[in-house]
Amino acid sequence: MASSRISDPKKICIHGGRVIDPANDVDTTQDVYIANGRIVALDTAPIGFKAEQEINAGGCIVCPGLVDLSARVREPGLERKATIASESQAAASGGITTLCCPPDTNPVIDTPAVAELIRLRAEAAGKTRIVTLGALTRGLGGDHLSEMAALKQAGCAGVSNALQPLANPLVERRALEYAATFDLTVFLYANDNWLANNGCAHEGRVATRLGLPGIPEAAETAAVARDLALIEQTGVRAHFCRLTTGRAAQMVARAQFDGAPVTADVAAPYLYLSEVDISDFDSQCHLIPPLRTTEDRQRLRDALRRGTLAALCSDHQPHEPDAKRGPFPSTEPGISGLDTLLPLGLQLVEEKALDLVELIRRLTSGPAGILGLPYGTLSVDASADICIFDPALTWQLDAGTMQSRGHNTPFMGRELKGRCTHTLLAGRPVYSLDNDA
Repeated sequence: MASSRISDPKKICIHGGRVIDPANDVDTTQDVYIANGRIVALDTAPIGFKAEQEINAGGCIVCPGLVDLSARVREPGLERKATIASESQAAASGGITTLCCPPDTNPVIDTPAVAELIRLRAEAAGKTRIVTLGALTRGLGGDHLSEMAALKQAGCAGVSNALQPLANPLVERRALEYAATFDLTVFLYANDNWLANNGCAHEGRVATRLGLPGIPEAAETAAVARDLALIEQTGVRAHFCRLTTGRAAQMVARAQFDGAPVTADVAAPYLYLSEVDISDFDSQCHLIPPLRTTEDRQRLRDALRRGTLAALCSDHQPHEPDAKRGPFPSTEPGISGLDTLLPLGLQLVEEKALDLVELIRRLTSGPAGILGLPYGTLSVDASADICIFDPALTWQLDAGTMQSRGHNTPFMGRELKGRCTHTLLAGRPVYSLDNDA
């Protein structure tokens, strides 16, 4: 059983790697020593330490295991697309040790039983840790508040209404007030459902030329303005999920400057793709929220570099092939992103949009802090969640190298640079590129 393996891990020495731990301002070549599933020392071995396994990390980066703020593992309810077992393997192969699952499973995560089911199945898979967000409203219906206290007690890291709208601003105010009483972070999808009006692309020249129903920038910015007003009113700690417009990022930056308890993230595809990529009705680029302008893409990169956007996530949404077939508006939105999160992040470094230490911060301690979890660090006595990657290793993303069951990605066939070679979860090796090759 997974639990027995977790309770009796080996003593491991990772030697010769460049250790980067932004949470502790560490960036140096040194060894890492692991025992009982935890980091016991850096640089110098503890007295009497005798490694049962050694990992040569020469030429590689050793960093905390990545923390992904949004990954739909499709279980329970949509196992035809993917399962916890398949997506846990994909996460491990990408150096991701903690996944955050939104509440829009089937059944919805609005009871402790569903949260517990996901936790137990993740433990059984034994490849990655999965934390859940509880539903803000019952069944994500948008009107009746969920039992947030019970969801917090069940281990939910926060609450969210996923992509579903709330009935009105009064319901949102009551929900934020209720969450604040339990010190829960509310994860917000910034979208005015009425302005979005069932659109499927950014409202602009490309959507107009293609005859696609558009979603205006104001659908996001109006929602951010409303949400910020209610955050100030209620004092709740809030996180904006996957912003797509430069204007929204600017509004969040101003709120942060004024002392509002708000954070925000961006998903990797929005830093590379834009509305231009849907020009030939490519359903692999059908995302909700939609891909915006090239200017928005650059402003999001700038906001990530400045720290306004404290986390970079995959927004992983695996689909079966049929989900992406048909007319663009009728296809299901989303990209399978676990396999590409690390290499797409490293491409930002290659393009000098972000330095390596800050990238790792946005993939580790940044998202861990948003979730309030004690991960994303290589501190002594921290859980030994570790990603080792070779930043110079080039490889091609194809059906043979993708670990996720969902192959829906516009990056298919692309040559990528940088690949995870080893992943450890609580001191247990859960992935090795040598074994996968």
